[in-house]
Amino acid sequence: MIDEYHEQYPEQRAISEAFNLRVQSQVEPIPTHPDAIKIMVVYPGLQVSDYWRRSVAALTKRLDLIGINYVLDSQFTKPGTDLNLQSKLIGNAFHDTPDYLIFTLDAIKHKKLIERVMSQGKTKIILQNITTPLKSFGNNQPFLYVGFDHATGTQLLVKEYQSRFPSGANYAILFGTQGYVSKIRGGVFESQMNATVNYQLRDSYYVNFNRNMAKEATLQLIQNHLENDEFKLDFIYAASTDIALGAIDALQQHDLKEQVIVNGWGGGSNELASIKNKVLDFTVMRMNDDNGVAMAEAIALDLSGRASQVPTIYSGSFRLIQQGIDPEQLQRFEKRAFRYSNETP
Repeated sequence: MIDEYHEQYPEQRAISEAFNLRVQSQVEPIPTHPDAIKIMVVYPGLQVSDYWRRSVAALTKRLDLIGINYVLDSQFTKPGTDLNLQSKLIGNAFHDTPDYLIFTLDAIKHKKLIERVMSQGKTKIILQNITTPLKSFGNNQPFLYVGFDHATGTQLLVKEYQSRFPSGANYAILFGTQGYVSKIRGGVFESQMNATVNYQLRDSYYVNFNRNMAKEATLQLIQNHLENDEFKLDFIYAASTDIALGAIDALQQHDLKEQVIVNGWGGGSNELASIKNKVLDFTVMRMNDDNGVAMAEAIALDLSGRASQVPTIYSGSFRLIQQGIDPEQLQRFEKRAFRYSNETP
């Protein structure tokens, strides 16, 4: 999807490549900004996945190294269930007018609030965990879309499942909420797998990125597809860390985990521990801290009068991690991915 955007706006490709070099490079301090800028972060960070907490840690540490004077208001909510609280917090940004609002737009109901904040012209919007510019925003786009492209990560998982089941398979999907992330992570997976008739989607549930709901859905899958002590599904595609761990909880409860493949999504600390413990089968690991670094560098360029050097989209890279990976190689990936967020305060 990013390639399609770059084909439509070819000038963005060069900007993105130059910006990525900046993200991967050592810090370039900027002259001290006299007044503290206000940054408001609203994240669905109350979940097992540590992506959101690491994002804030990487952002603040890179800002500190650049030398930016800032005040951070960071609010964590529950994914899928705290929509009204998230709406209230975004509404506060309309009145408090921070310089930058960082948010993830997974629920359609938040779109109009974001549009109101952008139309005010006082707060620059960074949409986190979204790498597809929304056509409905027209020419009034957010300052930056940042994250790890869900379609790219999903395609890596598709290839891995097709490699493991070359003759076909029966499977289920556990989506998150009915929103952007599930549409890309789950929808892209389903369409690509179902393009081959040998892969059959037998069941699916929306579980709100919630571990307990994923466990309950998997228990229902077991009830639906267990015949004579044989589970008729070859794998369960999980759209997030919490979902994967919930599915594993249910399978272990019925001593079925050895029969069923379960993937992770994101490669945070809990997923990597589960792979090391030979519980989770494989995952796509984000080079996690690149997202926080990218936001800090975009803000630095903006404050330096170089906003034209900030791309519309920044998407970090992935690595496929599976059981049996060389420990030294995994350690190198972890060092790279968590280069700021693993630092002690």
